[in-house]
Formats: sequence, C-alpha cells, structure tokens
Amino acid sequence: MALLAAAALALTACGGDDGDDPLAGGGGDGKTLVIGGADFPESGLIGEIYAQALEAKKIKVERKFGIGSREVYYNQVKNGSIQIFPEYNGALLAFIDKDNPASTTEQVDAALKQKLPAELEVLTASKAEDKDALVVTKATADKYKLTSIADLAPVAKDMVVGGPPEFKERKQGLVGLESVYGLKFKEFKSLDTAGPITVSNLAKGQVQAADLFTTDAAIQKNDFVALQDPKNVFGAQNVLPLVYKSRVDATARGVLDAVSAKLTTEGLLAMNGEMSEKKTDPATVAKTWLGQNGLA
Repeated sequence: MALLAAAALALTACGGDDGDDPLAGGGGDGKTLVIGGADFPESGLIGEIYAQALEAKKIKVERKFGIGSREVYYNQVKNGSIQIFPEYNGALLAFIDKDNPASTTEQVDAALKQKLPAELEVLTASKAEDKDALVVTKATADKYKLTSIADLAPVAKDMVVGGPPEFKERKQGLVGLESVYGLKFKEFKSLDTAGPITVSNLAKGQVQAADLFTTDAAIQKNDFVALQDPKNVFGAQNVLPLVYKSRVDATARGVLDAVSAKLTTEGLLAMNGEMSEKKTDPATVAKTWLGQNGLA
C-alpha cells in the first residue's frame, strides 16, 4: 500500500494543470517549452528535473506528465505538441527500429541519430541507466537456481510472467525473450508499468516473473532477484532527452546537456527511494538534486 500511495503521489504531483488528461491543451505558445513524462514516477521525476533546470535559466515551461506508454507519447513529440521528453535510448531504438542489433550505449545512440525522423533528435546520453529487468522472488531464484534469464528455459513453461500490456509485443519484452532465449511462458498477465501492482503480484506469487526497472527501490526492499541478461535483450537504456528539434534552441540544449552530465544510476536509485519510501513529492526531490549538483 505504501508503494501504491507513493506512485499515486508521484503521478498526481507531476500531472500538470489540465485535470485528468495530461495531453489536454496545446503545444505551447511558441515561447514555452512543453515537457512530457510517461506513466511511471521516474519519468515524471526526470521531466521535473528538466523543467526546473530550464526554469532556473528563465526559460518558460509547461508540464505534461503522466502520459501513457511510448506508443502514445512518441507521436506527441513527433508532431511537436511536446518538445522535450525524458527517454531511454535502447527502448526508443527498439520502438522505431525493432530489428536493430545495437546494444551498447555508443551503438544505440549512433543508430538513433540515423533512424529518428528529421524533426526529432536525441541529446547527449547520461550515465544513468534504468533497464527493464526480468525479476523473480528470492524463493523462486533459490528453488530453480536462477541467476540469468537463460536459466529460465526449462521452467518458463510453468510460470506466469507479468508486465505492462506492451511488454507482450515488444522486442525488449516477450518477443525478444522468446527469440533470443527461447522462453515460452505459461501465461502473460497484463499489469502496470513496473509499478506497485506488478510488485504486489510478484510478491504474492500471482506471477512468478515480472518486468521491473533496475532503479526500482522495490527490488531491494522485497529482496527480489533481477536476472542477468547476458544476451542483451534489454540492451543499453541510458536516460537522455528526446526533443522536437526546431523548438529547442542552443540555450535549452545546454541546460539539458548539463543535467545529463550529472545524472547517474545511483542518483536515480536514491531519488526513486526518496519518493517511494518517504513519499517525498517529485518536485521537491528534483529541486534537492538540482541544488546538490549546482544546476539550480
């Protein structure tokens, strides 16, 4: 319940001023930059960091957080309704070019520069990574001697795997797990996006494996085991801004690059823990981080 409340608080605090629809309203007034965020707390947090960093340089912003999955928000950036969006490079590449073999940060970033449409661009990638991970309970890991995704091959047929609806169709999801590791699960259960519902289902044994994010404090708190991915189904997942090129000028780019230069995986873990464990408002967490890193 604490995790559920924390996630709800995070999304509510990051939701903007347009009621229940984060996509309500226009695409800014030509001077205001619209910053988006997906439907999980970390995305809204990073969006808030971007927003406050830009505001510290007197750049007007509008927040549109709590939007759905990449299948929903990508087109909003592509058509210019949203000009800045916190992204994960590997997941973005898999979305626009599902068969691309790039796996390292450098390979993925180079491929994105080639594959993105002309109106879009990714800026400098941060060192911070938040990968999808296939996670099991410690009891399950001990029972089947699981340390790697590959170890699931003989037992997946007896397991229910849980994740967000799109996990079923993505290369960085069940499609890749089957084609690369040969995994065929007994059943897929549609849950939330690496959130409290997924955590609860895994902890209660309602699913035996689940898609969570590696910076999720719930993994350590619940003593879950994130299985290693030696064949890189999930690949590099560095945080970086996806921007609508014509609206993001050199000043704004400099601000966003400065954020990326300071953002680390350890920093994300700490901030996610602050939100989920202490229920701290994302705007407060963002403000503290920016102050600690000399960006506000």
